[in-house]
Formats: sequence, structure tokens, C-alpha cells
Amino acid sequence: MNKTIPELVENFVNGDETALAELIKRFRKRIYGVAFQMLGNHLDADEVVQETFVRIYKRRKELINVNYFSTFLTRIATNYSIDLLRKRKSRRKVADDTSTLPGDIQLDLSRKIKTPQQEFENKKLMAEIYQALEQLPTKQRLTLLLHDIEGYSKEEISQVFDCPQATVRSNLHIARSKLRKLLKHRLIT
Repeated sequence: MNKTIPELVENFVNGDETALAELIKRFRKRIYGVAFQMLGNHLDADEVVQETFVRIYKRRKELINVNYFSTFLTRIATNYSIDLLRKRKSRRKVADDTSTLPGDIQLDLSRKIKTPQQEFENKKLMAEIYQALEQLPTKQRLTLLLHDIEGYSKEEISQVFDCPQATVRSNLHIARSKLRKLLKHRLIT
């Protein structure tokens, strides 16, 4: 029988290690996606996933008061990603090599086979998008990634950043406007 997230969290808080394993299984890809979008690096994204769940394990008693586990988890992951970005002096590079991705992600990607021309255009476009995203301030970039790429609601993002929804809406609007200006040449053609 599949347990709900609140049931799994309650079991985990009460010491059930299998509940933690199930939570990791359910949220690993989502946290990895958020981290990779922020950091553009598979090793750092893996580190964020691991550290996020280590921190959840250490703070499990705090989970009793957590209403939205996924939001709490995402907050930990994004905060750790921001810490890594601050520590990093050099700019991130767009990763074109998918051979370092976990096997299940490689399998998902392999199902979407494209022609060499489409592949080239996609890589070129993604490189331009990543370069444009790098130019956005961290909070704006994160807000845009969480909302437009990962599908978080404005309410969830406001909980992740512990700020009003109006701030989220503002950051999202400003980020989209800046991104639109940076990619203006791509939108015209």
C-alpha cells in the first residue's frame, strides 16, 4: 500500500528508516532537477541531493511542524545550492555531455531521439538560455527556475524563500522581462 507523504514523514520522524528511503525515492529527481538547473553541474547537483537528505535526517524532529514537506525539502536544497554558488568563483558552464547523468535520467532522455540538426539547434538554444540565466540575480533566477521549469506554484515558492507572494510575483516578472530582453534576438528569428 502506498503511503501519503504526511504518513511517510510521520513514520520517518518516529524513526522508520524505510520511510526516509521512500521519501528519497519520491523526491530525489525533483531535487536533482532544481539543483542542476541552478548549478549546471551534475556533480554539484548530486551533492545537493545528498546534502539535502542528510540535513533532513539531522533535522527530522523539526518535521513535526512542517505542513508542506516538499516545500521544506526544496528550501533546504535551494539554500544549499545558493551556498555552493556563493563559494564558486568561476561562472558555470553548460554541460553538453549526458554520459555523467544517472542511468534513469539517461533512459528518459534517450526516448526523445532527435535529428543531428535538431540536436545542434537545441544545444545552441540551451547554451544561450543558460548564459542568459547566469546574468540574472540568484533570487530571480531561482524563482524563474522553480516556477517555469519545475512547476512550483507562487505560494510554494514564497514558502521556500520565506517571503510574501508579492515578492515572488515581482521576482518572476522581473526575471522574465530580463530574460526576454537577453534573448530578444532569439525571439525575433
